[in-house]
Amino acid sequence: MKKYGIKKVAPAGKIDYENELNPQQLKAVLASDGPALVIAGAGSGKTRVVTYRVAYLLEKGVSPEEILLLTFTKKAASEMLRRVEDLVMVDAARIWGGTFHHVGNRILRLHAELLGFKNNYTILDRDDSRVLVDTVVREAGVDTKAKRFPKGRVLLEIIGYARNTDTTIEEAVEMKVPHFLELISEIEMVAVRYARKKKELNYMDFDDLLIYFAELLSHHPEVADKYSRQFKYILVDEYQDTNRIQARIVDLLGGGHRNIMVVGDDSQSIYSFRGALFRNIRDFPNIYQGCRVYTVETNYRSTPEILHLANRILAGREDGFQKTLRPIKKSGPRPALIRTENVYEQAEFIAQRILELADEGVNLGEIAILYRSHFHSMEIQMELTRREIPFTVRSGLRFFEQAHIKDVLSYLKVIDNPRDEIAWKRILVEIPRVGVRTADKIWDILKESAEPLSTISGDKIPAAISSGARPGWGKFSLTIRELKNNAGVGPSELIGMVMDSEYDYYLQAKYSNYERRVEDLRQLANYAARYDNLEKFLDELAMMGGVSTNDVFAVPQDEMVVLSTIHQSKGLEWDVVFVIWLAEGRFPPASSYGDNGNMEEERRLFYVAGTRCREELYLTHPMIARQRSGEETILQPSRFIQDLPADCYEEWQLFDI
Repeated sequence: MKKYGIKKVAPAGKIDYENELNPQQLKAVLASDGPALVIAGAGSGKTRVVTYRVAYLLEKGVSPEEILLLTFTKKAASEMLRRVEDLVMVDAARIWGGTFHHVGNRILRLHAELLGFKNNYTILDRDDSRVLVDTVVREAGVDTKAKRFPKGRVLLEIIGYARNTDTTIEEAVEMKVPHFLELISEIEMVAVRYARKKKELNYMDFDDLLIYFAELLSHHPEVADKYSRQFKYILVDEYQDTNRIQARIVDLLGGGHRNIMVVGDDSQSIYSFRGALFRNIRDFPNIYQGCRVYTVETNYRSTPEILHLANRILAGREDGFQKTLRPIKKSGPRPALIRTENVYEQAEFIAQRILELADEGVNLGEIAILYRSHFHSMEIQMELTRREIPFTVRSGLRFFEQAHIKDVLSYLKVIDNPRDEIAWKRILVEIPRVGVRTADKIWDILKESAEPLSTISGDKIPAAISSGARPGWGKFSLTIRELKNNAGVGPSELIGMVMDSEYDYYLQAKYSNYERRVEDLRQLANYAARYDNLEKFLDELAMMGGVSTNDVFAVPQDEMVVLSTIHQSKGLEWDVVFVIWLAEGRFPPASSYGDNGNMEEERRLFYVAGTRCREELYLTHPMIARQRSGEETILQPSRFIQDLPADCYEEWQLFDI
């Protein structure tokens, strides 16, 4: 019996491109062969351009197998291919579409033996990779207790950053975790052994899929030629987010025929901390001589007033392609600039305005609060909880659920209540060479004592633990004694003492984002400066953090206010957006001063924040910040606000009623 395959045939002239695309989109979609760069502004229908370009190639007679579509998320690839299938009756599965890692894996499965692997290699997830690198550290004989050595997850961050940016381990350490520079020789040794062990065990981690994909194409020209001839047309989405390795892969696959179309927005290049290179998109026309540049500027998302502000943000930049977002939507309210006395008034205003918007019929799920850094959200979270406004945090855990916040508060809790078993056990296991069993043993001694904090100073606990744990215990007990002796000072000062103790070294070793966590703790200390009593401070936090309004009201995710860093908001949109903490030293952060490249990326970040908004945009600037010492400092408005002409916004003044 014969078996038949089914091939869908697209009806001739199915797509009316002129009717379904605006003139700028149409030019890009119908571009002739050769290199092309499509600069698609925020909200301008970038996905539509890519989708219709693939459909156009198929209608021209290009075989699906001859098209390679590279994206940054599996979701983006699936959505584009689904739309292509709806436009042209072709099985989209025949198109090579997916993330760089997905396509790399498909090709490596066929040629891994050329690189010294078997084709049935195992892909390690992040947790497996951490376990393996920890094993390598032990096998290498590194004494991680004698000195603070980076934990597995930190080592993976260092190794991954170095490989994805094509830099040395030393450069990666200097960039990401400079406090470990004195350990550079051991870290380099671990990186070499980790790579060797993966090959011995036929493992590849997530980064390897990119690195070895590029190595395969670079060192085996016959393989590069095979796929270059197969993929006659290459399309890359979000090209501004590519790193050095990804750009090299595109060059190796498409450099021969040069039928490469890259699509993105240089004004939304904001991921240099992950290794993304702004110059990849900026220099594309220079690398590919004869490249045609198409600009897509019609914005379908935001009101004219919001786009006027967004365009003025870009007017102050030093580098990039010129474009002006043009509105389709009807006019709306001008963006509002609100100067608040401090961060607490900022939080109160935002909460009040959200309740007013809800009364006006705005769904809470269509409201977002965006910030430069996660710690900027602390007071907002407190105020929303106090007012029983349901919210979800997209930038990570809720502020008081984060491990380092709970750690430091546990130190304060044992001072306030020396019989807090949970708090004791949380901080005890952070002592070098103290595990769960030893922590239980220490707790058994403490709970039997009439004065647990006094028992800390005695000989009973050192006698009950191993000799290897005693040095760490000595430093820990010193911290507890200092806190006990200063228990009468404010909670802000106590937090400062914990931050200045051995706990700081623990943070450095455990987390690659150590500096961000330190900023969180500084913000916690600043908040605590409002209280002169430890018990009141802990009670307040318990009241705010102990009950989730989401749990109480069983609110669906799409009916909660969204809190997010701007980085994680890219690609999303809401009716109402609040951009907060627009003050010098916060946004842009002080770390970007003196570096034009970093400052320009901060400007692009502000642009991304503003262009997430459809209808109403609020910009808030606290004028005073309280330090953990209790002193207040005056904050200058963000330079990005100062650069805006007065016609970009209307200023609101707050007053008591």
